[in-house]
Amino acid sequence: MSLDTTKADDIALVIEEAIVSGELEPGTVLRQEQLSEQFNVSRTPIREALRRLAALGLVSFVPNRGVRVRTISREELHEAFMVRAELEALATEVAAAKITPEDLEELEAAEQHFARISKDLRARDPGEPRRSIMGDWVRANHAFHDVIYRVADLPLVEQLAKSSRRTFSGPAVWAPGDHSIDGLYAKNAEQHRAIRQALAAGSGEGARALAREHVLSSFHMLEAVLEQVGGTWPQPKRAAVKVSS
Repeated sequence: MSLDTTKADDIALVIEEAIVSGELEPGTVLRQEQLSEQFNVSRTPIREALRRLAALGLVSFVPNRGVRVRTISREELHEAFMVRAELEALATEVAAAKITPEDLEELEAAEQHFARISKDLRARDPGEPRRSIMGDWVRANHAFHDVIYRVADLPLVEQLAKSSRRTFSGPAVWAPGDHSIDGLYAKNAEQHRAIRQALAAGSGEGARALAREHVLSSFHMLEAVLEQVGGTWPQPKRAAVKVSS
């Protein structure tokens, strides 16, 4: 493996994390020259990193404009949620038969961490105070589900589920300009607890149903936010962005 390939891997992971956590919003333009300067590398690994992100569906190449963090329609968003709901349900059901006391401790820690962030989120005023921790909220949510994926040990299911969840991350998506979905934030945390309890009880069928309901109810959170912006994603940004490395 060449040095440029290794650098491309590292850069792609940094940018992917920024997109999935919401630090890079849909429509944001990524310019190769600025990324090259920021990561202190030539444009070769930058181009390769962006190609990899495009293959994952996270960015798209725009002629004469550079690379843009992908925007999607409501229909694509709904489809991604339906796909993830089924895959998440399958992984959770399989995990119920494999989970150990140690795994349950890890899952409970992840659940409690997410609950704390959700509580902090609801206590903050809408706008920048909330948006500033949305990346933490998204990462904490993923951490909970990642424990289940690891326990289930279904690599293809995990890969496909994570691919679908990349589609709908970001603070512009999850953080409306008012308190309208505070109850859904709370419900999200309660659903994590219910899933963990079903896994602790070894109820594969129950855990599967709860996981599916959890993912689909999250779509209603996004619908509520999308209604505030006219049922569409925010308009694409034209300015380049700086990604933390």
